Amino acid sequence: MKALVIKSTGLWYEVKAGEEKLVARLRGKFKLEEKKLTNPIAVGDWVEVNPNEQVDGEWVITKIYDRENYVIRESPRKKGHDHIIASNIDQGILIVTLKRPRTSLGFIDRFLISLESFRIPGVILFNKKDLYSEKDLLKYEELKSIYESVGYAVKLCQFDNDVEEEVKELFRNKTSLLAGHSGAGKSTLINRLIPKAQQEVSEISNFANKGVHTTTFAELFFLESGSSVIDTPGIKELGLSDIEDEELSHYFPEMRKFLGQCKFHNCLHENEPGCEVKKAVGGAVSELRYESYLAILRTEDNRK
Repeated sequence: MKALVIKSTGLWYEVKAGEEKLVARLRGKFKLEEKKLTNPIAVGDWVEVNPNEQVDGEWVITKIYDRENYVIRESPRKKGHDHIIASNIDQGILIVTLKRPRTSLGFIDRFLISLESFRIPGVILFNKKDLYSEKDLLKYEELKSIYESVGYAVKLCQFDNDVEEEVKELFRNKTSLLAGHSGAGKSTLINRLIPKAQQEVSEISNFANKGVHTTTFAELFFLESGSSVIDTPGIKELGLSDIEDEELSHYFPEMRKFLGQCKFHNCLHENEPGCEVKKAVGGAVSELRYESYLAILRTEDNRK
């Protein structure tokens, strides 16, 4: 039967078929089909499961259905391989903090670039507003203006108490990917949105008596009818996958507007003459985003 993957721990998966939750494993042959992937199946995937004839109560994944979209990163552990963070999502929500810990502009932009390949809408939630000084608030307003101007939703939040209604509304009737650095507040937000999530995490973490890779698995939680959220482990580094230098600007919406207008068709918008993107810096293209673009282009950005 057809089932939704709601948790992965490596070789074992928890899937939901109708109202029933099952434990399934992947047949080995799938592991070789995409050699560059560390995980052939991701949370959010739809799969076909069948009973394992050799083991009572165990299920086997026999088919992976085509994905509508996915968010991918370079594997931090296996060079030359990629890791699918989640698939079949409606939006990506990034939890950002200006302090404790500080989220760099490079990290924000790398996450948004990973969404842009499938034109997945992006939302940026700046958490821990109670810690912000007047200078921090001015910085927030600057960043809010920059990112909203290129099409991303931006909110200032605090998850210590109840979650603001406008934040809850962001999740309604959507499957959302939740990401951010460790300590940014993802787990707190999940527990505020779903009070029983903390208990469920404890109960599910040892399903099938198998160990859990806490640094690599994602998990899907259901909020209300038609709404779900995929919680991911804290991401320390976010390496971009399979993006050529000539393509990088295509994933910056404000630069994409100038596609085909530069003097050279393969313009990198760095030092080339007749570059329309460079002419727009300080106007349609913010200086901060342009500097972030150059840092990623030159692979000098050590704030992944």
